[in-house]
Amino acid sequence: MPQQLAYVIITPYSLYKSRTGGILSRLISRTGLDLAAMRMFAPGAELVKEYAQTIVSAHDPQDRRIQELLQQYVLKNFLPDPKTGRRRRVMVMLFRGDDAVRKVRSVVGNLSPERRVGETIRDTYGDLVTDDDGQIRYFEPAVLAAPNIEEADAKLKLWARYSDKDGGVLENVIAFQPGETSQRTLVLIKPDNFRFATGRPGNVIDFFSRTGLFIVGIKVHRMSVAQAVEFYGPVREVLRTKLKDMVGAKARAALEKEFGFKIPAAEEKQLGDVLGISFGDNQFDNIVRFMSGHAPSELPEADWKKPGTEKCIALVYEGVNAVAKIRDVLGPTDPSKAPPGSIRREFGSTIMVNAAHASDSPENARREMGIINVGEDLFRSIIEETYGKL
Repeated sequence: MPQQLAYVIITPYSLYKSRTGGILSRLISRTGLDLAAMRMFAPGAELVKEYAQTIVSAHDPQDRRIQELLQQYVLKNFLPDPKTGRRRRVMVMLFRGDDAVRKVRSVVGNLSPERRVGETIRDTYGDLVTDDDGQIRYFEPAVLAAPNIEEADAKLKLWARYSDKDGGVLENVIAFQPGETSQRTLVLIKPDNFRFATGRPGNVIDFFSRTGLFIVGIKVHRMSVAQAVEFYGPVREVLRTKLKDMVGAKARAALEKEFGFKIPAAEEKQLGDVLGISFGDNQFDNIVRFMSGHAPSELPEADWKKPGTEKCIALVYEGVNAVAKIRDVLGPTDPSKAPPGSIRREFGSTIMVNAAHASDSPENARREMGIINVGEDLFRSIIEETYGKL
């Protein structure tokens, strides 16, 4: 039986309230499915209206009143703002695996005014409030997900058709106060967060939500060797020179133990000069292997541009002073030196296996975003691999 695709749409309100991390944590840890793709959308009227028409369906076992509520909600909250014309942000997550649609829907849950527990995503983040006469006073579904395979297939094809036009790294979706200057910065949720199906990727995103910044781009990315070499290229020379003293001291200690005589300090420096470059290159290869799955020497150069075997999530955050705010929450490279409450202190273990990367300047953010290409439409590509050309 072929693996299914299932989707979850995070509503503009859930994005605004920075609930993305908590929602993602539950979906990964409780379904055990492969997080295949993520994409930001700023839906235009054409997509919203077409999507709304599909919500009320005879194939949906959910109460028709709820379906109609969802349809009205989408038409009101997904359309561009009628006052400003500014489009709203929507995030679509794509999951893949056996029985994916049922697993995702069971974690998402259904909508009912009688629910009073926090078992599902909608129990925790959604609301359906009625008055004593049963009239709806407030409604927020938090996320949208298909109830069955037929509905999932139809709606995935619909969103995929608009993916290039209405999706990617979003422009002009955040309103700033007069005089404010916005920045964009890149974040990578590193491969160490994906070793097992845990809530760690979402937990890391939750930490970043403290910055008050806005997600305007997101992508599940498998870094190629070529991308890793280019991305971390500036680090190579630093590793070759910065580690010379440490390499020289370790080499001196090892040789003194092996041969039983003292080595002068001048010779220690020479050992560092001789071995520092090779050691730095070895450390660089380890970084490339960690991020892509292979060191450059382990693959023929013709394969360097192929997607790697390691998964990460690439995000573009936008806001005032975005670079500094993200770096402050992330913490220093060495987790042992990171302050309590920072991401690297909470989730990192070594200088390399340290949970996340963030650009250290606006210039590097632009360079790194160009390498990672967060706007690449893998969402549509995966859907077309499953259903054929749309």
